[in-house]
Amino acid sequence: MPREIPQSSGPSPIRDSRVVDVIQRLNASRRHPERGAFDGPSRHDAEAFADYGFSIRPDQGDLIYLLCRAMGAKRVVDFATSIGMSALYFAAAMRDNGGGLVIGSELVQAKVDTARANLSDAGLADFADIRVGDARETLRDLGGPIDFALIDGWPQPEGPSLARTVIEIIAPQLRVGGYVLNDNAEPDFLDFIRDPANGFISTTLPIKRGTELALKIG
Repeated sequence: MPREIPQSSGPSPIRDSRVVDVIQRLNASRRHPERGAFDGPSRHDAEAFADYGFSIRPDQGDLIYLLCRAMGAKRVVDFATSIGMSALYFAAAMRDNGGGLVIGSELVQAKVDTARANLSDAGLADFADIRVGDARETLRDLGGPIDFALIDGWPQPEGPSLARTVIEIIAPQLRVGGYVLNDNAEPDFLDFIRDPANGFISTTLPIKRGTELALKIG
């Protein structure tokens, strides 16, 4: 059976053909490990999957770009950056908003190198700061309020998910009126974002396996 290449349900809202070409190239070259790889002893080792770019889908990227443009976003967080697919959508919005910065975090150096090359190919390198290392450290100080955050991340063998840990770090740095988009619907992340005491309202969008969009209201 031929491999399915993810497609957006409509034309891209990004009008820069250079950016669109890089996004299309990354979608066409997506590779996925065998399902059994996630059952082996290295399933929690991000380095073991360094050759695979686990990335958002086009519909998710289009949503990120549109929301960032609509709110005039200037500072955003991209976790985890992987090979830079989501960073491309964010950085395109930053540039088209007249300037801004994507603060990315990625644990695997090889993926950081690839992400930076992809951003450069798209002409967006000046709008991204991709930080290498554990997001629980690299995102602890974002240098000021942020407008939007994508929270993804690698599965953990035990304890809270990375999504839960990172939202607890980022939430105080997110401005009221800012958005959080979560890719994998980790149960403990959803517990946090849906607890009124934490200052968010959210909805589940029918994109991918369920994409959670949250708005900070207090």
